[in-house]
Amino acid sequence: MTGYNANNERIKRQYFSYMKEAKRLGEQSVDAAAEALDRFEVYTRRRDFKLFHVAQAIGFKNQLADQISPRTGKKLSKATMHAILAALKSFFQWLAGQPGYKSRLRYSDGDYFHASASDARIAKARREPVGPTIEQVKHVISVLPSGSEIERRNRALIAFTLLTGARDSAIASMRLKHVDLTTGCVHQDAREVRTKFSKTFPTYFFPVGDEIRQIVLDWVTYLRQEKLWGNDDPLFPATRVAQGKTRQFEATELERRHWSSAAAIRKIFGAAFANAGLPYFNPHSLRHTLVRLGEERCRSPEAFKAWSQNLGHEQVMTTFTSYGAVSARRQAEIIRDLGTPATDPSSQVEEFAEAVARRLRQGDGMNTAMSDAGH
Repeated sequence: MTGYNANNERIKRQYFSYMKEAKRLGEQSVDAAAEALDRFEVYTRRRDFKLFHVAQAIGFKNQLADQISPRTGKKLSKATMHAILAALKSFFQWLAGQPGYKSRLRYSDGDYFHASASDARIAKARREPVGPTIEQVKHVISVLPSGSEIERRNRALIAFTLLTGARDSAIASMRLKHVDLTTGCVHQDAREVRTKFSKTFPTYFFPVGDEIRQIVLDWVTYLRQEKLWGNDDPLFPATRVAQGKTRQFEATELERRHWSSAAAIRKIFGAAFANAGLPYFNPHSLRHTLVRLGEERCRSPEAFKAWSQNLGHEQVMTTFTSYGAVSARRQAEIIRDLGTPATDPSSQVEEFAEAVARRLRQGDGMNTAMSDAGH
């Protein structure tokens, strides 16, 4: 059996181009579709898509439930299975309209990739966002070694993620010129930085502690003054892998180039949390950490709006709907407190609640929040 089917590869390239150019989807969406199609082709032994039959979709769904995730070592979650099936449904519905396939497939064939109604409800259920506490992140940073420049980079990388809330794909593409230490600002310029939806916006350092800010400042100073790197050099450079003294390939030094993806950043996070004896939290989870901090610190609608913009959200409702769910612990505290009559109600809190309620009544930002889900 060959490792690929030439006809399938050609039509997949057309579909990926359609996703990027016509649907304006990002690389992550294209990669997810490619992975889903590869899973399906492995199941059908690379059989030509022109020979598709609904029995393949049914069989694949049944087999998918028994697949093991290489990352967790457990069976695929309902959410993962739902995403895979949704990607395949979209592909085969598009394929049914393409020359050479119209006479062989029907648009309704894609419906056979639907998950069951109960599985879909489980997959779509809104769950409490998971993220580390500020104290946990600071502990991870404090116990990281910092003897070599690679270790210093890794330490500064996690500190920078907490300080700015930037996404890992953006961090991987940032250059030294995007960080202004004088104003405490990161310029996320979509012309050069891989921001979500190609948005351009400034991010000012979040108030997470002077020690975190100092780690980032020291790292930028090291790159500029000791390594003599310039504005267009990477803020967090990739690792050079070469043959070491033992004739084994190993990390040797920093290389003057960007990472090609954010995969290395996620590995650094995984190793750092393991080193601290804590469960793994990915880089994106620190955005949840910052939202929780904002809920504690912000005392007016204007303050929370500024906090929301600092995360790259155009509408404050995106922050509320995608990140701002009240945690179960905080929910319990609020309900208990409501049992005690208020003696000195805060006018700022009332103003804040009134502004949010007014936004909800007007529906301002809800459509954007829905389209930005997953920020």
